[in-house]
Amino acid sequence: MSASFWCQVLHVKCFTKPMLLSSVFDVVCCSCHVNLKVLNFYLPFKVPQICIFILGGVMSEPKTPTPTPAGDTYKGWVFKWTNYIKGYQRRWFVLSNGLLSYYRTQAEMGHTCRGTINLATATITVDDACNFVISNGGAQTYHLKASCEVERQRWITALELAKAKAACMQAESDDSGDDFSPSSPPAAPGQGGGSQNSEVQSALRTLGSKVEDLSTCNDLISKHGSALQRSLSELDSLRLTGEAGDKIRQVTERATLFRITSNAMINACRDFLALAQAHSKRWQKALQAEREQRVRLEETLEQLAKQHNHLERAFRGAAQVNASKNVINCFSSDEDDDNEFFDAMEEAPEFITVPADPQFHKSVSCLLSHANDFGSCTIYKRRTRIPDKPNYSLNLWSIMKNCIGKELSKIPMPVNFNEPISMLQRLSEDLEYHELLDKAAKCQSSLEQMCYVAAFSVSSYSTTVHRTGKPFNPLLGETYELDRQRESGYRSLCEQVSHHPPAAAHHAISDRGWTLRQEITVASKFRGKYLSIMPLGTIHASFEKSNNHYTWKKVTTTVHNIIVGKLWIDQSGEIDVVNHTTGDRCHLKFAPYSYFSRDIARKVTGVVMDKDGKAHYVLSGTWDEKMEFSRVMQSSRGGENGTEGKQKTVYQTLKARELWRRNPLPEGAETMYYFTALALTLNEPEEGVAPTDSRRRPDQRLMEDGRWDEANSEKQRLEEKQRSARREREREAASQRTSSQSEEAALHDNYQALWFDRCVDQITGEQVHIYKGGYWEEKECGSWEGCPDIF
Repeated sequence: MSASFWCQVLHVKCFTKPMLLSSVFDVVCCSCHVNLKVLNFYLPFKVPQICIFILGGVMSEPKTPTPTPAGDTYKGWVFKWTNYIKGYQRRWFVLSNGLLSYYRTQAEMGHTCRGTINLATATITVDDACNFVISNGGAQTYHLKASCEVERQRWITALELAKAKAACMQAESDDSGDDFSPSSPPAAPGQGGGSQNSEVQSALRTLGSKVEDLSTCNDLISKHGSALQRSLSELDSLRLTGEAGDKIRQVTERATLFRITSNAMINACRDFLALAQAHSKRWQKALQAEREQRVRLEETLEQLAKQHNHLERAFRGAAQVNASKNVINCFSSDEDDDNEFFDAMEEAPEFITVPADPQFHKSVSCLLSHANDFGSCTIYKRRTRIPDKPNYSLNLWSIMKNCIGKELSKIPMPVNFNEPISMLQRLSEDLEYHELLDKAAKCQSSLEQMCYVAAFSVSSYSTTVHRTGKPFNPLLGETYELDRQRESGYRSLCEQVSHHPPAAAHHAISDRGWTLRQEITVASKFRGKYLSIMPLGTIHASFEKSNNHYTWKKVTTTVHNIIVGKLWIDQSGEIDVVNHTTGDRCHLKFAPYSYFSRDIARKVTGVVMDKDGKAHYVLSGTWDEKMEFSRVMQSSRGGENGTEGKQKTVYQTLKARELWRRNPLPEGAETMYYFTALALTLNEPEEGVAPTDSRRRPDQRLMEDGRWDEANSEKQRLEEKQRSARREREREAASQRTSSQSEEAALHDNYQALWFDRCVDQITGEQVHIYKGGYWEEKECGSWEGCPDIF
């Protein structure tokens, strides 16, 4: 029986020593439990531990699960060294976007990560055939063991490729200059070309990624080819005779030819890479110039289309005015019989001058100028990227251990825990899905309108699913405006109206028929393992056409794994959306996450009822993805529910329809604090905003630019300036104290908001701040004399 009888060996990890077998018996592999039938045969080599043998026509194959690749993600079971008591433990590893994370089970992937290593700065070493080590500068080291060598080699290859990609991306982000910016603004809405531009950018990124893969594969081929040649040289030095020696020499010759061919391919690929890298920036510059020229042409065409449309409307309006002789004053000029001029009606929004004769080429230039005054508008191009979040290390426990049980707003926190927007800007993010209010304003039925309002109340939480950073606490008197009247028809203003307790007033109005206002006070407690954030205050939405007025409150937000593990956010509680005009009501329930629950995570359910308690719609979905509504045809009481003996209500509904779906995150959001497309524009500098606007806050701007040390120093300066201003107000109040006033009342902070008046809400009876007007008029005039100096 010759060695060629063992026809296929996939792995090379072996028993510790050769074995002399003199009879027929079964050898069970100690790792994969494969039965190896052995005849009288002396094995001069080590028996493979994991293998596939074909012996006597019978094939035994190991049932070892292998990792599952999916695009850039690689997943699978790997044994991880834990300690000397438990040894190696089976863990589920996920390789994605240059990060290697592990979990105890696959079910934990959605909520609890046990650890993560960034491969961009990690080293990967192989201990033996199945063991390998991943280390990140000593701070994190994973001792891992695959079930076989092939599986280990698959992981090593995937890790090497991921490491090369991560290092390349990090280098690109560090070296990105003025040659080419992927954050170039997209085409404005309505111009088209945005999707084509994104496709071109995506193609460029894919080609770049494939080129980097090719470079990495070249290195791996060269490395493994050299190792193969050395191994074959060592076999050749054994000086085996007979059939085995001939086979080894034959394999050596073929390996030599393979290496020659591989070297030729490597040299060709190296030349290709050099050319690609040399011409890449020039191609990108040319593409950027072409794209900008196309955008300019599209803008010109849009302006011409708007002018043409305005001319048509003006001409039709003039014809209608001419037909209504009883309300039109007509006069003609004796000097020019070709033109007639008409005064518009008193109710008309603008004065229109048009010729009566269709042949009006003499006045085309005047009309074009007039149309340009009314029909054109400035199109703003918002930014689509911010600087990537730096990787600053911080000892979290050293800061948080003394904060247990304290109010979060009273804890001096470094900017390392923040995201580069303020709480006022975060509050303005509630308008991310303002289209729901636009649709609600068009509804004829108040019950259907309630469905859209309820979906809007849920949609505001979708922006928080990955947002574990804390927004900046606004300074007293700080404001933030969000003017999207040209693009989306609404304008929003926020002001910090109180510091202790911190309270922000918000007012938004849309020319599409709705108004939104709220005053939110955030109470928060750090509980050691998690952080609870309880927003206090009522949100009001009113609609001009139907005169319906809705109110609701926010639910509790919980940030888990504050000290150990990966941070994750959950929303829990109940919301009652009430229509105070008709008495309709929608009861929404946010189910808290439970490891033992069979329901989907982040589930939200609700029922829309009229004033008599009759159900008309059922709402269902998740607060991070989508909401649907179904019309109720019939309802009935079902069986008992749980131990309390309550009966479930069974609703017979029509097919569900989608109310709302979350917009996808921008590409690269994981390096930009998981901001949405709207959030990326919130802190973008704008001309003409108030001196107290959050965009002008220096510590927040420094943090966004990645200068965190300077941001921390600036943050301390601003907080001390705010404390000094508060002490000054208290001294003035004390000096004006009369004999009838108590000392406590005199020392009370007498701060008054600039744009909001404090009064009693007529709907809820709460003490609230309501917008008193004047901000947008002051902005138009460019006069900000009344604004305090807070920065």
